[in-house]
Amino acid sequence: MKHGVALRKFSRTSSHRMLMLRNLVTSLFEHEQISTTLPKARDTARLAEKIITMGKKGDQGAYSRASSFLLQSSLVPKLFTTFAQRYANRPGGYTRIHKLGNRLGDNAPRAILELVDNPRDLRWEMTARSIGWEMVKGRLRTSKAPSVINQGPAGTQEVVEKELKMKFDQSGGLLRPRTRSYLQKVMRYRDDKAPAELSEKVGEYMDHLLATPLVTRSMHEEAKEKNIQNTAQRHRAGQILPGETRSGLNLAHGALGHRRPLPKGRVLSMRLLFGRKYKRT
Repeated sequence: MKHGVALRKFSRTSSHRMLMLRNLVTSLFEHEQISTTLPKARDTARLAEKIITMGKKGDQGAYSRASSFLLQSSLVPKLFTTFAQRYANRPGGYTRIHKLGNRLGDNAPRAILELVDNPRDLRWEMTARSIGWEMVKGRLRTSKAPSVINQGPAGTQEVVEKELKMKFDQSGGLLRPRTRSYLQKVMRYRDDKAPAELSEKVGEYMDHLLATPLVTRSMHEEAKEKNIQNTAQRHRAGQILPGETRSGLNLAHGALGHRRPLPKGRVLSMRLLFGRKYKRT
């Protein structure tokens, strides 16, 4: 009977299974972000947490055990210096798993396993994009599109610092409570330079959002000079523009779709930017 057995066998012998997990942990420490199946990612994360805890201890016993576990001896100094300093104030939870759909062929569930606060942190990138999106949406409610474009990403650091001091359900902020919660989570154990770095990411994404309609129009005009029958680029099905609350797919559902209130402010579109002169051909 299989009572109380929590580990997965992966259809392998114990030696093969342990070697596979050691290889995954070594790859995780080397690249700090790997893609594998969801069950393997969960077992790898469990072992990686223990090895990082050894690196935080920093004694001779922990050094010997970690060096005997990792398959690359060059990663042992990285464990006891880089990772130990990065997670010195973090009591646990050094890894994060992102589900990535199913694999083509055998339909196995895929996942991205990464170390928290790594240079390519996905949660950090997603939070910066959410903040940039909501800042553009908030400015379009009170200002016209040309003034929003001229203003650019100014004031992003003030917004980030203000939202960090607010509570989850406190009113008066620019961000949604869920976005504010993600912001406070990713900034909780980072250093004092993190607000400035995140504000720079937010500004870059805001520039991307504001510049996309301008670039699209210029590309359309250049293509139209070569071919008169060339039509303007259409939005993808389900794509949401800054300022909208309902996606195109939701609008296509009609009466069967989920009813949401219409946006109070303006929607950043080609017609808003260039007036009635812009026509889709």
